[in-house]
Amino acid sequence: MSRPRILVVGGGFAGLECAHRLERRLSPDEADITLVSPWSHQLYLPLLPHVAAGVLTPQAVAVALRRMLRRTVVIPGRAIGVDAPAKAVVIRKINDEEFVESYDYLVLAPGSVTRTFDIPGLAEYGRGMKTLAEAAYIRDHVITQLDLASASSDEAERVSRLQFVVVGGGYAGTETAACLQRLTAAAVERYPRLDPGLIKWHLIDIAPKLMPELGDKLGQKALEIVTKRGVEVSLGVSVAEAAEDMVTFTDGRKIPSRTLIWTAGVAASPLVATLGTETIKGRLHVNAEMEVPTADGVFALGDSAAVPDLAKGGGDAICPPTAQHAMRQGKAAAENVVAALRGKRLKPYVHRDLGLVVDLGGAQAVSKPLGLPLSGPPAQLVARGYHLGALRTFPARFRTAAGWMLNAVAGDDFVRTGFQARRPARLRDFEVTDIYLSPEEARARVESLRAA
Repeated sequence: MSRPRILVVGGGFAGLECAHRLERRLSPDEADITLVSPWSHQLYLPLLPHVAAGVLTPQAVAVALRRMLRRTVVIPGRAIGVDAPAKAVVIRKINDEEFVESYDYLVLAPGSVTRTFDIPGLAEYGRGMKTLAEAAYIRDHVITQLDLASASSDEAERVSRLQFVVVGGGYAGTETAACLQRLTAAAVERYPRLDPGLIKWHLIDIAPKLMPELGDKLGQKALEIVTKRGVEVSLGVSVAEAAEDMVTFTDGRKIPSRTLIWTAGVAASPLVATLGTETIKGRLHVNAEMEVPTADGVFALGDSAAVPDLAKGGGDAICPPTAQHAMRQGKAAAENVVAALRGKRLKPYVHRDLGLVVDLGGAQAVSKPLGLPLSGPPAQLVARGYHLGALRTFPARFRTAAGWMLNAVAGDDFVRTGFQARRPARLRDFEVTDIYLSPEEARARVESLRAA
């Protein structure tokens, strides 16, 4: 008889942890493990702002899947449809070839995509911060604005190139604005023709508070740190319209700017809709054991699943889409897959939050380890220690620590790589969201591909 087939969709925090734990818990004779991911690495998202700012290289935050996984078959592609009754997944490889992968147990951890709204001009002129390519592009783009502003004799052009808008007052947006503001502030010394007073960063969010998860005290401290650096923070405000050289806010202000970085939240991967099962706020409905109740052998976790938060009493509470929860859900889901395979009892996922860290660049940070509020260098020590611990391989930890040290000592050379020059850089050019199938299309595609 053939071995049971376990298919893990997604190589992010949840998917990689799940596959890694499955390898450790199952002997090679017990099951075949396959992982589907468009990338050959797990991206450590919390440090993307450091890549955009040039503090770290892209390789430092990319944990190679094949360093972690020894016998898992890694398929370079995306799951674009799930036929749960047939226990089959339609996969499109990175060369656009499609095929069907059958499973006995399916673990869905496809992650999330940038959440957008129907704002005029956003799709054309907004830039995201969810992928390595986006972070590298934004760095090139910001340095390009400095170069062009320095070379221009037109005052209006200089003003528009030296104003930068970041939308989203959560962790990603605040850290992005803080780290990139440090980049442009440091660059002024290398651009003698630039007026430092013209360089302005705007951080806006429709919420009334900056990073409300931190609490009032730490949230206020983070606000003080970024505003002291010159970042103009506007709360209760969003974008009304975006154009090539202008961003209009909902309060009526028009900001001459050619840089709009959009970090206003995430939405579950479009893959979740292909199952045709119940969702909660766009995320797959699962029980406390992370099973999809109406799909036999299917588990879901991470950003795309509404996992009940039993640490908060269950009920309507669901786990937030954080790396901390995703990593621990990956391990817990693997244990439940092993239990299901061996005919044992599954265990509910329970995890108390270990705290929050926000790295604002340099020696500045705010953190809340185990509920203890910290700011300044002590918070930075905690934040960077946490990140080093969360990186899953020694090479990644070494590259990250070395990058921090080298940047602190030698600074930045503000080099543009140019690999994205003159190429489209819209949100949809970096994040694939339009290839997924409806439940009916997934069923039909499975049948046609199997018949071919």
